[in-house]
Amino acid sequence: MRSPLPPREGISATRLRAPGGKQTSAKAHLPVPETVEAWLAQEFPDHSPQDRAWLTEHPNGGCLTDETGRPAGPDDPVIPGGFYFFHRPVPHEDPVPFDLTVLYEDRDIVVVDKPHFLASTPNGRFVRQSAVTRLRIELNEPDLVAVHRLDRVTAGLLLFSRRPETRGAYQVLFQNRRVHKTYRALAWLPDGFDPHTLPAVRRTRLHKTKGDRQVVEISGAPNTETRLRFEGVRGRAARRLPPDSAPVVGPEASLPNHEAELTSIGEFALEPVTGKTHQLRVHLNGLGVPMVGDPVYPADWAPDPYDFSDPLQLVADGLRFLDPLSGKAREFQSNFPLSVPTGLAR
Repeated sequence: MRSPLPPREGISATRLRAPGGKQTSAKAHLPVPETVEAWLAQEFPDHSPQDRAWLTEHPNGGCLTDETGRPAGPDDPVIPGGFYFFHRPVPHEDPVPFDLTVLYEDRDIVVVDKPHFLASTPNGRFVRQSAVTRLRIELNEPDLVAVHRLDRVTAGLLLFSRRPETRGAYQVLFQNRRVHKTYRALAWLPDGFDPHTLPAVRRTRLHKTKGDRQVVEISGAPNTETRLRFEGVRGRAARRLPPDSAPVVGPEASLPNHEAELTSIGEFALEPVTGKTHQLRVHLNGLGVPMVGDPVYPADWAPDPYDFSDPLQLVADGLRFLDPLSGKAREFQSNFPLSVPTGLAR
């Protein structure tokens, strides 16, 4: 359901559903409070009445409205099972000092090169400093929506939809895997590395435990597939090995805890058939060739998110598809390079 409230400073309104109603929802079985104020007291028990009044009464506040856009006053009755919308207060965020580059645009889509360290969409501590929020402001287009996502630490191609009327056609392309995506990565090579031992396809079952940053490969029917090709050795660099306190997964678990060691680096071409969280990073790590600069695999270094000194060497390099509106072949290429580190790197 589309919000009746336009984005504010590029940030979409939050949606909240009232209890009760006849439609299926997690709150359908709950009793309906008599007033909006009584309901908000249940939804936000840690907020004072003054804080909650900011949602409904302050002229520059949350602007709580129902799904038709009608302002909801504190004494109004609650619409059972109804959707309400409001703007949350969003604190200041230090800027991520890298620019989005528009590579292509037409009436319906915008394709950009997203830099490392910039979130694709608002997520956790990064709301203002996300590609969606920044591009909405830069282009003055509040209806822009990212059709797919990249990890915050991954650079490369990101496609945005401009118009709600045509958005679904592009979303279906990605949902039905009718977009050919290619990535390039640099990875650490073990001593005696033989590229002929690498499989052309990696299929495993990935699992992520709630609250953990690391995704792990487990036994069971595969739910992921990646095609990969070794492109050659690209140099050597000083690799920082995990500290004792960092949890380590995969074949690197038995590495000695030296401060650093000079290690060869290879380039890989990757084609994800599926699109699970961290899939490419987990698959290369599982093969014993973890990506250069990865803050999570094989060890979770828990770095400061504003430490930009050691970028993950993974680039979403190519997008190719038949345009669902025109039927024309579309192909886009990232301009981001891969860089062999000149100093210490994860």
